Amino acid sequence: MKLWTALTGAICFALACNLDTVLLAAAYGGRGLSISPGPSLVLAGVTTLITAFSLLLGNAATAVLPPETAEVLGGLALVGIGCWFLLDYLRGRTETAEEEPSSPGLAGWVSLAAALAVNNAGAGVAAGAAGIPTLAAAGSNFLVTLVALPLGHRLGCGAAERLLGRYALPLSGGLLVLLGAWEVLL
Repeated sequence: MKLWTALTGAICFALACNLDTVLLAAAYGGRGLSISPGPSLVLAGVTTLITAFSLLLGNAATAVLPPETAEVLGGLALVGIGCWFLLDYLRGRTETAEEEPSSPGLAGWVSLAAALAVNNAGAGVAAGAAGIPTLAAAGSNFLVTLVALPLGHRLGCGAAERLLGRYALPLSGGLLVLLGAWEVLL
């Protein structure tokens, strides 16, 4: 059961962290552009490395604090970050720099991936402290990113981009609140 809980937490974490990736791909799809496999791997790889590093930082907090305390604090931090996302949505701050496609080229893709990963960093530290396994969360992030890009492209080619763009922030916030509550209560 513990393995199931860890995998569920890792997948929820990856889903919450990749809604902006779906928006990025939707913006490209809305312009009739697609993200080829090479840039997709760059985006997935860089975001996963930065996310894994932030998870490791959160895990390091557990070395200083008793495990139960670190998990509760990490879970509460995830709830707080999720609530912050929800408040930002309610205040009308839904604009994101990731919605505009960056210039092509390796440096542009790496910069864009780093910008996407910054959104994951705070949640990654909190998730690591909450006990979400680094390897499972990083692996889930990599795979979910690779799935999010073509999904976003397909959505961007249709009218769903406007709907997804409107509700991505509260959906992400809600997932983080649920994940944090899950970590605190279990």
